[in-house]
Parts: sequence; structure tokens; C-alpha cells
Amino acid sequence: MQIQSSLANQIVSTEAAGERLDKLLTALLSHADASVSRSRVQQIIKDGSVTVNGKAERASYRVDAGDELCYPIPELPKAREVLAENIPLAVIYEDESVAVINKPAGMVVHPALGHWDSTLVNAVLHRWPQTAEVGERSRAGIVHRLDMDTSGVIVIAKTEDARRNLLRQFKARHVQKRYLALVHGTPATPTGEINAPIGRDPRQRNKKAVVRDGRESLSTYNVLKDYGNMTFVEVLPHTGRTHQIRVHLAFIKTPVVGDTVYGHRKERGPVHIPRQFLHAESLTFVSPATKQPITLHAPLPPDLQRVLDSLERLSRDYENRE
Repeated sequence: MQIQSSLANQIVSTEAAGERLDKLLTALLSHADASVSRSRVQQIIKDGSVTVNGKAERASYRVDAGDELCYPIPELPKAREVLAENIPLAVIYEDESVAVINKPAGMVVHPALGHWDSTLVNAVLHRWPQTAEVGERSRAGIVHRLDMDTSGVIVIAKTEDARRNLLRQFKARHVQKRYLALVHGTPATPTGEINAPIGRDPRQRNKKAVVRDGRESLSTYNVLKDYGNMTFVEVLPHTGRTHQIRVHLAFIKTPVVGDTVYGHRKERGPVHIPRQFLHAESLTFVSPATKQPITLHAPLPPDLQRVLDSLERLSRDYENRE
């Protein structure tokens, strides 16, 4: 394995005290966006390339607060060329400045390690070749994101002027987003506000969490239908933090059904859940071309609608038995 000439230094915090060296180093490298696996980290520790207070230690070494780590930054694979791919897109609106797409669940928005092909960007480059000049090619036209397993409305900028315009709208919080979610349990109130800062999870650095020193994060919700052990809700995120809705709903003890990261690792319930039940139902913004506000909708996809239909049937059967 090739190693870059530069080394990184880190003082172990009190929160990390007692952690295994290999686990902590994996988290540190992930925090630096190096995407290095734990097995690779164990190998560089075994090679003696990592020191603790100037001394090589084993991967199983338990660090202490104040320990000084010195470690190399493994080289990352060179970025692959982002190619245009003829992937069908469900376009629900288009003008000279933007295109609005109903993204299917399972599609990654832009290329990254582990997902170089078949992303939304690959499809956008084929449908609108001019977007290659809109921002970086690897994020051609992208101004916001949806998680891979989240379906629904996403807007693409077709020109650089449109990209900058939309970014200003998002930054000023002028873009309105509405999501539909099925959650475990029932929120404490039919409507509510979740005002809780979000940052990196101190225990799992590749996750987000509500933390005291996190960034301001605000969501509001409304209960649409209570099924007893599950509830159908609409959520309006007023800020745009990574995984915001999933983290906020888990924070109030009603995690998104099918979310194995912030919710239940194994789904239990009366109906089959095909995936994370989270859908971006609508988006409102001002078109950079027409200067008029527009609201675009994406209906609940069939796989999620079938879940609701099953819950409705079960609910009716239960009422009839009574």
C-alpha cells in the first residue's frame, strides 16, 4: 500500500479514551474523508507506520486521553472519469434553467467511492450534456441531495447562473421542502417542532446525531394518520443538514420505518417494508429563468403506497373485529 509523505498528528480526547487504536484511527481517517477500511488501518499499524507517543503499538491498544497519535494518510484511488450514461429519468418539470426529477430510491445522486456509475449525475450528463460545465463535472448541476434510499423531488441546474441562483435560495432558506415518512410509534403531539442541533456522532463518526455543539437544525412535522404502532407523517425541514429528518425523527423516539442506520436494525411489524420509508413529496422554489415560484410534486411511489394500503387494510380489519 502506498502512503503519502505527509503525516497527521492527533491528541486523543477524553471522549475517545479507552477506544481501540485501530477503531479510533479508522474513525479519524473517515472524518478526513479518506474512506479507509479498518482492515487497511490494521495493516498500516502492523507495518509500524502508526505511533502512540512516539512508540509503535498494536491495533488492540487502548488509547488514553492525551496520547499523541502520529499516522500516515493512505493514498486514495484516483477519481474516475464521470461518464454520461443513458439512464431513464422521470422529469416532472423543465425550463431553460432547471430540470426537476422524481428520483427513484436506490439511485445515488453523485459519484463517490463505491458508487462510480449509474448515479443521477451520470444520467443528467447524458440527458443534458451542457451540465458538464455546471459546477464540478462529478456534481454536474447538483445543488442539493437526497439520500440513496430516499425517493422524490430533486432540482437540477442546467446553467451555471441557475446553479448559483438556486444555491442562494437554499442558503437563504427560501426553498420549501415537504417529505412524507412512516415512523415507528407515535409522536408526542399531532404537530410539533424539532429544534435540535446536528453534528457528527462522537461515537460513530460516519453518522450524524443531535449534539450540543452541532449546527442549528429545525424541522416541523404533522401527523397524517396514526396506525397504532406506526404513524404516517409529513415533515418540513427548515434547514438542510445531512440526514436531518432521519436524525430528528429518531431523536424524538419515532425513527423512520426501514431506516437501519438511525432506526431499528431489523424491522418488526405486520407489513413488509421494502426500504426506508422516506419520500421527498414536493419542492417549492423560484425558477431562475421565469422568476416565478413553482411547486413540484412527486406522488408516493408504488412500493411505499403498498405499505400504506396494507396498514389501512389491517386497521379496517381490526376495527371490524371490535
